[in-house]
Amino acid sequence: MTYTRISQKRRILVLVAGTLAACVALSRTGVASHPMFEQLLETADTRTLSEWAKRYEDGVSVPRNIDRAIELYCKAARRGDADAQFGLGSIYTEGHAGMRNEALGAAWLKLAARKGNRSARKMLQALGVNTAEVKRKPTCVLSADLTSEIVTKRPGKYKFASYRPKPTNSAARKGVEALVKKLAPQYGLNPGLVLSVIEVESNFNSNALSPKNAQGLMQLIPATASRFGVDDVWDPEQNLRGGMAYLRWLLKHFNGDVELALAGYNAGEKAVQRYNGIPPYRETQNYVRRITENLMEE
Repeated sequence: MTYTRISQKRRILVLVAGTLAACVALSRTGVASHPMFEQLLETADTRTLSEWAKRYEDGVSVPRNIDRAIELYCKAARRGDADAQFGLGSIYTEGHAGMRNEALGAAWLKLAARKGNRSARKMLQALGVNTAEVKRKPTCVLSADLTSEIVTKRPGKYKFASYRPKPTNSAARKGVEALVKKLAPQYGLNPGLVLSVIEVESNFNSNALSPKNAQGLMQLIPATASRFGVDDVWDPEQNLRGGMAYLRWLLKHFNGDVELALAGYNAGEKAVQRYNGIPPYRETQNYVRRITENLMEE
């Protein structure tokens, strides 16, 4: 009888010890029970707000929720926390909330950089941003209300609004023009530039196929289509999205220089880098000239 009682006590002690050890291990990894989101919002400790915002942003020990991350970062950022300001700048600049808004991101990065945040300074440098030119007010915008804004000034020396496509009675072409005007702002692009590219690339023929296997409205080669997530290159909207994503990437890559971006679209960004300018290819030089002729100089 005595032996049985001792054995039971030992089993209970072992069970309790194991439970305590597991709790300690969980707390060390940050996976232990965590405060409710509403409780976090009530705290005034900026370090706690930033730490949990980062967890919600990355999905560490909690389900990933970018809007909750924004709310927590926002409270800490408004209290002057540079890490939280950088967190918001990174979210908006890199598109973690589903859409890039570089202007809004730069506004938050500017605040963080002023407080000595090195990561914010590096990101601003990567964007090619002069903080003196950042006029956007830093605000907290949730994913559903986020719009696209490009951080750079109007690229190059062209008035894109002055582009006027040739008159047409083609319902298909009018449909493409309407779609471009709808989609282009999502990529921080002026519709006029995109329309000029399409006119030269395919003359608005969604079934265009070049000898080099460039396909569709914006003449995407398979590698570029894959790179920018186009599943069906013959679908007009997917083709436009892929082409605009690439054009926007090129504009950012070449610091807003329209002519270099166009040269990269035609010959590839590596060729532009190799020649440190528009490559000496007749096709590429004519390509850039034909597109920019549609854009009135300032």
